[in-house]
Amino acid sequence: MFRRAFVAVLAATALAAAGCGGSGTSGSSDEALSPTDAGAVSGDITVLTNRTDLVTDGTMKRYAAQFNQLYPKVNVKFEGVTDYEGEVRIRMNTANYGDVLLIPNTVPTDDYPKYFASLGSAQDLAAKYSFTDKAKVGDKVYGVAGFAYVNGFVYNKDVWAQAGVTQWPTTPDEFIADLQAIKAKTAATPYYTNYHDGWPLSSWSSVVGSVSCDPLANDKLATTDPWAAGADLGTGDTLLYDIVKNKLSEADPTTTNWEDSKGAIATGKIATMWLGSWAIVQMQDAAKQAGKDPGVIGYMPFPKQVGGKFCSVVAPDYQYAINAHSKNKAAARAWFDWFIDKSDSAAVNQAVSAVKGAPMPPALQPFTAAGVTFIELSQAGSAKLTKIDNASEVGISKPDYRQKLVDTARGAAPGDLKSVFADLSKRWTEAAKSAG
Repeated sequence: MFRRAFVAVLAATALAAAGCGGSGTSGSSDEALSPTDAGAVSGDITVLTNRTDLVTDGTMKRYAAQFNQLYPKVNVKFEGVTDYEGEVRIRMNTANYGDVLLIPNTVPTDDYPKYFASLGSAQDLAAKYSFTDKAKVGDKVYGVAGFAYVNGFVYNKDVWAQAGVTQWPTTPDEFIADLQAIKAKTAATPYYTNYHDGWPLSSWSSVVGSVSCDPLANDKLATTDPWAAGADLGTGDTLLYDIVKNKLSEADPTTTNWEDSKGAIATGKIATMWLGSWAIVQMQDAAKQAGKDPGVIGYMPFPKQVGGKFCSVVAPDYQYAINAHSKNKAAARAWFDWFIDKSDSAAVNQAVSAVKGAPMPPALQPFTAAGVTFIELSQAGSAKLTKIDNASEVGISKPDYRQKLVDTARGAAPGDLKSVFADLSKRWTEAAKSAG
């Protein structure tokens, strides 16, 4: 099973703040320039990827065949790494970590020039690609995300239509009313928490920014009470609590199963799940396997509008980079350029391409048509935010506190929403004070 890191708030930033466990080998950080003569580029390169499934099923091999039509003298070898973060970070203490790779989240941005070749000036790269600030050091860029995901609800269009709901809800109250209609008029479970696997509950942290439509929402968590009335996390967690409290989710959350949920939403047994847009493809594949039209899988933004518009946070995927020690930088850059600019990887993943001006994938075109505002969260306060989260032991990017929220809502744990929020707020604000 593949799933991309889904928490826009802390998942990447917490790791980045943790630093690297070795000094690395500095080596050359010369630019890896885009080749101008395809026929002159040659050499063997190794591409590291966390997508072991795409290596074993032949997808990457097919990409290499397409690439070789333009660059016939470049031999591309792929290496799928299961424990990508752990293994690649260890290998980066040597010079042997492939020619093209995904930058591990644990590498501090300031260390990028030690390990990766410059891709060019920040001004030039920013004119062509989105999300380049994440890999900018000085006036150079060292990595580019192939694509980005947005956040929202995956839903079964037929089930929602059967319940008489044809428009996206614009408020949490409307969303609850729609789920109640689904419960009353269909046989589907209106909402599925995926409580047992845990990690899907963590994705609720990605409401930060989408609720307020504020690019600084993530940074503000360090200086505000995240569960105050109207706050992003408070709004999202209240909606989750109300869903469970109103018995609009599965009867026994301790028995949920992530893999089974894919087929269940595809066949209409489940109506809705809050997940990153990376999940759309998996649900569509499940629909195909069940003999259903993959178009039955829809995607909607969080039910909150600012200025009459929905907002959705755009979270870049892993950044592609070129090893500073590569002996074939021209060949590596040729693959880098081709894969990001010309392959269909973004479209296949129903993701937002990093290439500016590229069309939205089919599953996200309704977002464009509805005028959804896409925002990228600032990570300027990530170090302090991580410190507060660790000191408070809340675990914004972990499932524990939301499992307790679900348990409280269903009567399996003492208290109510007010008491849960009071505890979270107290721990968080006290930790924030100690963090300065």
